[in-house]
Amino acid sequence: MTSSIPESIDAYLQALRAALAGHDAALIQDALYDAEQHLRAECAAAAPRSEQQVLAAIVSSYGSPEEVAAAYLDTEARVQAAFAVPKYAAPQTSTPRETRGLRKFFAVYTDIYTWTALFYSMLALFTGIFYFTFVVTGTTLSIGLAILIIGIPFFIAFIGASRVLAYVEGRVIEVMSGERMPRRPRAPTPEQSIGKRILAMFSDARTWSTLAYFVLMLPLGILYFVIAVTGLALGGGMLSSAILEALQQLGLPLYTTFDIQLGGAEFDAWLTHPFGLLLLAIGGALLVTATLHLLRALIRMHGKLAKRMLVAW
Repeated sequence: MTSSIPESIDAYLQALRAALAGHDAALIQDALYDAEQHLRAECAAAAPRSEQQVLAAIVSSYGSPEEVAAAYLDTEARVQAAFAVPKYAAPQTSTPRETRGLRKFFAVYTDIYTWTALFYSMLALFTGIFYFTFVVTGTTLSIGLAILIIGIPFFIAFIGASRVLAYVEGRVIEVMSGERMPRRPRAPTPEQSIGKRILAMFSDARTWSTLAYFVLMLPLGILYFVIAVTGLALGGGMLSSAILEALQQLGLPLYTTFDIQLGGAEFDAWLTHPFGLLLLAIGGALLVTATLHLLRALIRMHGKLAKRMLVAW
């Protein structure tokens, strides 16, 4: 318990932010949202009394900023430990190093975030197009309507919608990449005049970083989609071609005639050799696996980028 009681809700929130300084930005946003909602609800229910008197009563039950910060950190550690995805367990040292490396390389197939990253790399193209269109349309209309009285409420609605989209994107990012994102929306701005709200929106760096993230999602979505489709299609084609050609050479009935044609006649003839088919199959499997590794790493980095641009620090 601190020796002094905050005189206002803003002072309490500042003290809570200071107590959580250096920790996860998403955790700080969640803690500030919960604390502000609780404190404002209590103050509204006890309207005749002053804010300082209400805070003095609340601190005794809800806790001081330091106590609330400690409780959030403890809860966060428990939640993260409970929902953590088990990592690949390396074999015992008696296993040859080459074998351990090979097992770790192919262990990507057992990682749930590999498949969520693959799904997000496909989804990012469509969300990128939607976000880019949303920002371009909203910004253009806001500028065009600025000379009219409807321009101000339209701009406020546009920024509000962008914050809702940012929250939804953050929840998707956390599921797909494992990066901790806010689980509460941003705390609503206290009652202010329209002019102060607009100035706050313009001065809030996250307003512009959110819009920049939405614009950036288009080239990133195209990049992720191209890498996923190209890598998996090429690797899968190599692997399936080797399997189908081998089945055909074994005399198994196929519904259609299958021929491998990649280069010149001599090269294609070498690929149809059993040794060539084996190399083709191994190359396809390695390319598919490497693509999954790359996508998982890219989406993890994307999660950190999204956190940096969508969450207030």
